Amino acid sequence: MERINRIKEVLVIKGISQKELAEKLGKTQNTIASICNNKTQPHLKDLKKMAKILNVDIRELLVPTM
Repeated sequence: MERINRIKEVLVIKGISQKELAEKLGKTQNTIASICNNKTQPHLKDLKKMAKILNVDIRELLVPTM
């Protein structure tokens, strides 16, 4: 069974595009796409920024989903 990426799921719930998140983080859209497709993992400092941008607790981005 393929795992759903929690960051990708939160982006959908919040109605924020990968491009918008990338701009707010100062990253490329390709970087965010790699994170959302489980090809790379974000640095902790970037996770903290993502949580702030998405207005969620950082733990919300770390909860595994199926």
